[in-house]
Amino acid sequence: MKRVMLFLVTNVAIILVLGIVLSLFGVDRILDEQGIGLDMKSLLIFAAVFGMGGSFISLAISKWTAKRMTGARVIASPRGETETWLFETVRRQAGQAGIGMPEVAVFDSPDPNAFATGMRRNSALVAVSTGLLHSMNREEVEAVLGHEISHVANGDMVTLALIQGVVNTFVIVASRVVGHLVDRVVLKTERGHGPAFYITSIAAQLIFGILASVVVFYFSRQREFRADAGSARIAGREPMIAALEKLRRASGRAQLPDQMAAFGISGKGAGGIRRLFMTHPPLEERIEALRRTH
Repeated sequence: MKRVMLFLVTNVAIILVLGIVLSLFGVDRILDEQGIGLDMKSLLIFAAVFGMGGSFISLAISKWTAKRMTGARVIASPRGETETWLFETVRRQAGQAGIGMPEVAVFDSPDPNAFATGMRRNSALVAVSTGLLHSMNREEVEAVLGHEISHVANGDMVTLALIQGVVNTFVIVASRVVGHLVDRVVLKTERGHGPAFYITSIAAQLIFGILASVVVFYFSRQREFRADAGSARIAGREPMIAALEKLRRASGRAQLPDQMAAFGISGKGAGGIRRLFMTHPPLEERIEALRRTH
């Protein structure tokens, strides 16, 4: 399954910009006054601003980014019977879930899929593909919408951003510490930082980032089970199972763009170590989990 998260993509650009800004203001000076040891307080502040800031700025622009990545058209005034039904269904489910009315959008894709994103529970975006509307009956589409509404009601986007921000902070601190040790112990730099610090820090940040992302992906998988259960409460268990069965049969095709994969409702399964980097559990496991509920 394609597993690159929407806000991870924007994180790269945002962290780069933040890094330049912090450098200009001298906030990234992580050495002590003698230029020899690490100033851990400054490093932690730098890492927290860098890590949490990038994650939450990415979340803040997630709706804007999602619309442009998928070409989603927001339904401001429903046109036709299908759009009216879609709009009113989302309105009703949002009321059941106790959240504000999300923006409702449709994006052109032959594959059945849907996603939800947004920084606040009362100002989210729920979008479905044309393929989903054409391949599923209304009970099944309603179940998929219930799944996305549950994501919003559970605050999954904010929690995911918090976890990613903590992970970013850890990765930045750890990579700078490793870079500093290599520069001091291996290359014997006595004052300031040489090229080895920057090269090692970048390499360590990449490696630690991949390893730490396992935590983010684990949460992402767990949130799918919770959203499925939420949809079962809102739209019924059997329609949700039927919708997942259809997604399973189309699992080779029902893919969002790479950057949107974690926000969609489905994805391909994987085994072994690849499972650690899955944003979604296998559809078979989600179906079985629903069947076990009473």
